[in-house]
Amino acid sequence: MERGKIILVLGGTRSGKSSFAERLASKGQRIGYLATALPGDGEMIKRIELHRQRRPIAWITKEETLEIGKAIQEMEQYCDVILLDCLTLWISNLLTMGSEPDVEANWVAREKYIIEQVKQFAQSCQEVKCNIIIVGSEVGMSIVPGNRLARLFRDLNGITNQEIAKIADEVYLVTAGIPIEIKSQEVKI
Repeated sequence: MERGKIILVLGGTRSGKSSFAERLASKGQRIGYLATALPGDGEMIKRIELHRQRRPIAWITKEETLEIGKAIQEMEQYCDVILLDCLTLWISNLLTMGSEPDVEANWVAREKYIIEQVKQFAQSCQEVKCNIIIVGSEVGMSIVPGNRLARLFRDLNGITNQEIAKIADEVYLVTAGIPIEIKSQEVKI
C-alpha cells in the first residue's frame, strides 16, 4: 500500500501556522479537519469558534481529543486530505486527562505512556493513503519553565515534533506568517 504525503507545520503562538496549513489543505478535494482542542474556558471557546468560522463548510470536521490515530484511520475512508490541528493540544490532553497512568502518581510512567502514544500515532499516519497535514507548536525556544509539569510538557512536545518530523515528507516552520520549508526530502546523516 502506498501512503499519502505527511506534512508537519510548526510555529509559535499566533505565528500563522494554522492559516498556512489550511491553505495547503484547501488544495485537496475531500478535506477533513481533525480538531484536538478542548473548550475548557471562555477564551478557548472563542479560539475554537474562530477556527470554525475560517473553515469552508464543505470540510468534514471531527473532534477528537485523545484517539487521533484511530480518528485519522476512520477519516481516511472519506477524505483525501486530513488537517490535524493541533498536535500540541493533543499532548496537553494526554498529559492532563489521559486515563493511564495517573499524572500525579508517576511522572516517569506518564512520560513513557505519552511517548508510546506518539509512536502509535506516527505509525497510523504512515498506514493511510490520504495526505495528512499536522499542525504543532514550537514551544522549546523560550526559557526553561519553573515547574515540573511545564517542563515535562515542553519536553514531550519537542520529542513529539521530532518523531513526526522523522516520518514527514515536508516540514515547515511558520514565523510572522511566513512559512519556511525546513524539510522537503529525507535527509541522510
